[in-house]
Amino acid sequence: MINEDQVEQIAIDWFKDLGYDYILGYDIAPDSDDPQRDNYQEVLLPHRLKAALTKLNPTLPSSAIDEAIHILQKPQHATLIQNNRAFHKMLLQGIAVEVKSDDVVKGEVVKLIDFHDAQANDFLVVNQFTIKGSKGNRRPDVIVFINGIPISVIELKNPADENADIFKAYNQLQTYKDEIEDLFVYNEALIISDGINARVGSLTATDE
Repeated sequence: MINEDQVEQIAIDWFKDLGYDYILGYDIAPDSDDPQRDNYQEVLLPHRLKAALTKLNPTLPSSAIDEAIHILQKPQHATLIQNNRAFHKMLLQGIAVEVKSDDVVKGEVVKLIDFHDAQANDFLVVNQFTIKGSKGNRRPDVIVFINGIPISVIELKNPADENADIFKAYNQLQTYKDEIEDLFVYNEALIISDGINARVGSLTATDE
């Protein structure tokens, strides 16, 4: 009989087949041998993010990339929904920055993703990614990163457990939104599945 861990591994294998890199969250934790973020509250992967944005914006100076990352890291609004909407706009349109050259300041746009050449982006899937929340540590089942940004969260349940249908996974995501809000600022898709049934929705989607 298939269990939740096997569903998780199947999902990860699908992503690997699509060309995603895979890393176990513990292996890139802040206190690991290869830390890829500064602390457990951080949800972006800053090294991968900077490398990706530098590659995607080759004509822009490092200062412009750093400014874009700073804007990305500092949500400007009071609510999660407002911040998520603002991020969605940045994802589609890029981040406006100012570049100074020869005492002339001009506006530039740092793009976060290459929609025309998928291979130009950095795709990563991670499980066991610990995030420090308002009520302790939380570990969503699977997080999908594009260019170091946590674009999607996947929550899985055991198909053999009669008491754990996919809407238990939905309820788990609602709890995560309250406790690890920073993760969901960057979310483009919430996914729930038990390996048989699956649903995908936006941040504000109801259980229907």
